[in-house]
Amino acid sequence: MSGALLEVDDLTIGYRTGLARAATPVVHGVGFEVAQGRTLGLVGESGSGKSTIGRAILGLATPMGGAIRFAGQDITSLSRRRRRPLARDIQVIFQDPYSSLNPAMQIQDILAEPLIAQGRSTRDARARVRELLDAVHLPADSARRVPSEFSGGQRQRVAIARSLATEPRLIICDEPVSGLDLKTQAHVLDLLIELEQRTGVAYLFVSHDLSVIRHISHDVIVLLRGRIVEEGPVVDVTERPRHDYVKRLFMSSPLPDPDEQAERRAALRALPPVA
Repeated sequence: MSGALLEVDDLTIGYRTGLARAATPVVHGVGFEVAQGRTLGLVGESGSGKSTIGRAILGLATPMGGAIRFAGQDITSLSRRRRRPLARDIQVIFQDPYSSLNPAMQIQDILAEPLIAQGRSTRDARARVRELLDAVHLPADSARRVPSEFSGGQRQRVAIARSLATEPRLIICDEPVSGLDLKTQAHVLDLLIELEQRTGVAYLFVSHDLSVIRHISHDVIVLLRGRIVEEGPVVDVTERPRHDYVKRLFMSSPLPDPDEQAERRAALRALPPVA
């Protein structure tokens, strides 16, 4: 048996559209593994199926076929009640931190909520909140503020702190930096790397930006229309891409220097279209 923390085997996922009786597959036979303390990047354009895979792992999308195993346990079709204990070990960071944070709650209550739900006392939860704020490099007085008082990057740090509250083994990162400027992106990515090294948590990092994936991932899978077109160590895939689609993805990544950005766009236009 594999020693991987997360195993996805021949996963197929589909959705019904309109009056159709049968679901139309959007993910076709995808398989991969994520080891403890490692980051697997899942990259592709909008509609490639990458976020759908993350939703299936979280139990928010039902597979048509294949299997998902976490720590050796088959979690492919667990009921909501049987999935509840997994919430401690599998967490998620969403793209838009503001929409995922209750605007009426103070940060200390947002972070304490999952801990109290698991049976911790309010006193223990508040102590853990202080640890979490320190871990994501937010000042202690952040605890009594509400989400609207923070910048986008700071709100994402709050969301990261919440995902760490229960000391999970795996975090699904669903486009967590796509709404941030390049400088803030780099700070948040560096924070995630620091936390991975400190805690041993594993990430499945979903993004449309191959340069972001290159910054944080150990390995990468590139999806095109729900199928894997390239995979391997992130350095190999980003420095020596074989598929024209992967080359296009990398050249589509934004650059801070306008001259370099113009050169990259010119090179992108020269590439043949992807079949």
